[in-house]
Amino acid sequence: MEFKPDSIKQEIKKTLQQELVIQVSDSELNQQIEAMTKIELMDKYLSSHEEKITSSEICKAVYQIFGIDLDVVVVLDKGIKELVQVSPLTNFDNSLTSNSRVAIDLHLKRSGNDLTGGEVRAMLNRVFGINLDGIAALENKRISLFSKGQWVVQNDKDLFIVHTGTDDLDVKVLPTDYFYELTGLDELPDQLQQALIHLGFHYDEKIGSYYFCDVNGHAIADKFKGQTLGAIREIIEKNYLHM
Repeated sequence: MEFKPDSIKQEIKKTLQQELVIQVSDSELNQQIEAMTKIELMDKYLSSHEEKITSSEICKAVYQIFGIDLDVVVVLDKGIKELVQVSPLTNFDNSLTSNSRVAIDLHLKRSGNDLTGGEVRAMLNRVFGINLDGIAALENKRISLFSKGQWVVQNDKDLFIVHTGTDDLDVKVLPTDYFYELTGLDELPDQLQQALIHLGFHYDEKIGSYYFCDVNGHAIADKFKGQTLGAIREIIEKNYLHM
């Protein structure tokens, strides 16, 4: 995996060296880092801090490792409601929706700032609807993901795009340009169309893609996202894995 040169890499290397019994070369440490998954990198980075974790460290880790800018995402309604119960502040809603770090800091304060990487990811999912574990699982699966107004996963040879709205209220699925070039098709394969229809999608001619929106205006649940991605991955594995 490509790793951006920054202080995160240096801190992880320092932690790895401390964990080893013998001194190893810088190149060997780099090889260990390259072999780590994004989840492992995040866990190792957060665990390397002797002091309590801050919103700045979390935002830095998520941006450098996953390429997601938490400063531009919006706090979900359920995330605001959860925090209001804990810390009722004046103009609370306005401050939260315009400053994601405020929301993270309040969650950290409530939990004592002593969270594992898994607990941090669970918190980010509750507050922002960003499922980092699910995102990490998409690596090399040939599925691009656009979420929270930014590309979260995207590679040149991806076959399909899952595009979710800013507030996670809707989702659409469409082929990539590479899929068109590779297959000569001008739409999603029939098997995938049927799988999406079974989940509740319909083809929207205005936007030219299969589309789903909760009729009650609720955010798309993780379970539904997982079912959608699972249907796409099944089609890829059956028909396009080696193309």
